[in-house]
Amino acid sequence: MTKKRCHWVGKGKDFYDEYHDSEWGVPVHDDRKHFEFLILEGAQAGLSWETILKRREGYRKAFKDFDPSKIARMTDGELEKLLKNPSIIRNRLKVFAARKNAHAFLAIQKEYGSFDKYVWEFVGGKPIINAHKNHSDIPVTSKESDALSVNLKKRGMSFVGSIILYAYMQATGLINNHLTECFRYSICKKMQ
Repeated sequence: MTKKRCHWVGKGKDFYDEYHDSEWGVPVHDDRKHFEFLILEGAQAGLSWETILKRREGYRKAFKDFDPSKIARMTDGELEKLLKNPSIIRNRLKVFAARKNAHAFLAIQKEYGSFDKYVWEFVGGKPIINAHKNHSDIPVTSKESDALSVNLKKRGMSFVGSIILYAYMQATGLINNHLTECFRYSICKKMQ
């Protein structure tokens, strides 16, 4: 019997199914994983998530396994070299934003003890559980993603608009937007 999944899952694409079935919507509490999704969601701006998922391993290698301390120390020369790397999106603003965002991320960690503690405050410390039946019911932003966007921009981050951050919040389980008919909806709901 075929599992019912959210509308956006790539039909017949195993890597997409795997991402949806094991990661998307699972509450994240690991700072490096938070930083990974911030980089990947920022890279996705204007592109499809499938495009980014296919390059995820390339991003891991290019961006030092998403270690914000190492990325913060990357030189202009190292970042310039990445602009020739076909295994990532070679957009100058996005590539250089990774280093800028790493600095802001580290400052947040220092201030709050962890990025995780900081970001979960925007949803009151537990996932927002929605109950959408149709894709058309799912918004692209929320008051929480708006507030997070404003705050991160004030802290110097780029590629953190509300739409990007809403996608990030869904991916990292701050918001459960699996459709109610999706087999993952109740699984992720129990993880709160």
